[in-house]
Amino acid sequence: MTSTPGAPGADPLFVFERWHAEAAVDADAMVLATATRDGRPSARYVLLRGITHEGVRFYTNYESRKGRELADNPAAAAVWFDAANRRQVRLEGSVLRLDPALSDAYFASRDRGHQLGAVASAQSSVLLDRAELEAAYAAADLRFEGREVARPAHWGGYLLAASSVELWLQRSDRLHDRFSYTRGADGWDVVRLAP
Repeated sequence: MTSTPGAPGADPLFVFERWHAEAAVDADAMVLATATRDGRPSARYVLLRGITHEGVRFYTNYESRKGRELADNPAAAAVWFDAANRRQVRLEGSVLRLDPALSDAYFASRDRGHQLGAVASAQSSVLLDRAELEAAYAAADLRFEGREVARPAHWGGYLLAASSVELWLQRSDRLHDRFSYTRGADGWDVVRLAP
């Protein structure tokens, strides 16, 4: 493990966890970038649902575009930005499905409407019109009437296991602070990057 003067901490994921706790607005919005097997990228916002010593967690439909891309190419990048505090975190690494028990626990914590939406939506598939989606939702609501909504097999969590993390702090005159962390055998190696 190496240290760099001025770095906000030795472990970038601990720093990220602190920054996330200090953020006030849209703290859970995170851009997730995936790519097809042949390298065609796509990006979208997902909800950050946990920061661990390994990386970050998010949940989605396994059959969505991102789910299919992760099945073919299990690598991704994510970007989190806190505009109020002028901080950014970039992560890159491999992506693994979470243990089903973790997906079950998170699914059970969601509002019933969100649960029904996950059952009803064949995410990223083509719809004829909104009525088709609303009918699927109504059918799911009827199917689970009077009982808990079961997590569908096509929906669950992922861990982006961070192998590299960059912490960025805005400064005046565009002389921003950038620290690049790379996971090594003995912890994180960190260097300062020019803005």
